[in-house]
Amino acid sequence: AAAEEMRASTGGEIFAVAADVRDPKQVQAAVDKHIAHYGRLDILVNGAAGNFLSLSQNLSFNAFRTVIEIDLIGTFTVTKCCFPHLKASKGSIINVSATLHYNGQVFQAHACAAKAGVDALSLVWANEWGPLGIRSNCIAPGPIAGTVGMSKLAPPDADGVRVPIGRMGEVRDIEHATLYLASDAGAYVTGQVLVVDGGNWLQPSMANGYPEMCEQELDIRAIMEPAGSKSKL
Repeated sequence: AAAEEMRASTGGEIFAVAADVRDPKQVQAAVDKHIAHYGRLDILVNGAAGNFLSLSQNLSFNAFRTVIEIDLIGTFTVTKCCFPHLKASKGSIINVSATLHYNGQVFQAHACAAKAGVDALSLVWANEWGPLGIRSNCIAPGPIAGTVGMSKLAPPDADGVRVPIGRMGEVRDIEHATLYLASDAGAYVTGQVLVVDGGNWLQPSMANGYPEMCEQELDIRAIMEPAGSKSKL
């Protein structure tokens, strides 16, 4: 369905292959199908992620592990499977990170741990694979309107008031940043985390009810998400 939507909106060729980034065999099969179809791989974007709001004491062991597996281990798995082809093309890796861990965002221990690891991996790859011609960078998006992430992680009345630029981000803001890092415009850029958030992370994270929400040990996930939509994490 996503591929059909992209075909309709861009007129471009979309070759869709499904895989669970937690399963190396599925990832390798997807990469092999891509190479069989296109013959090369120039740009890898690691964007798979899972997240929800929860105080650390309310996180199940499975929930914490699952977010680490998707965000961090998944990023490593996909990149490792793609490495030989990126080496051949002297390609570019773009990892989708976050700003949550810059100030220890409450309710986000799992995502903070995972995205901090993604940042670290990206730096290591810039060092290790730069001599091979591979560039490795991160994009750290801020609040982007109309996304699943915002619907799950932000209050319904969020309007960008805490964003210094004065507005919520748009998908095109992330598109433009991705094009910069993937294209010749960013040919001399590696090992960087490009924050695209309108300055949002510069604002205090401990707002909107802090510290009362933590002192009361609120189950914020149960408040934010309808009971019927909760996963088994």
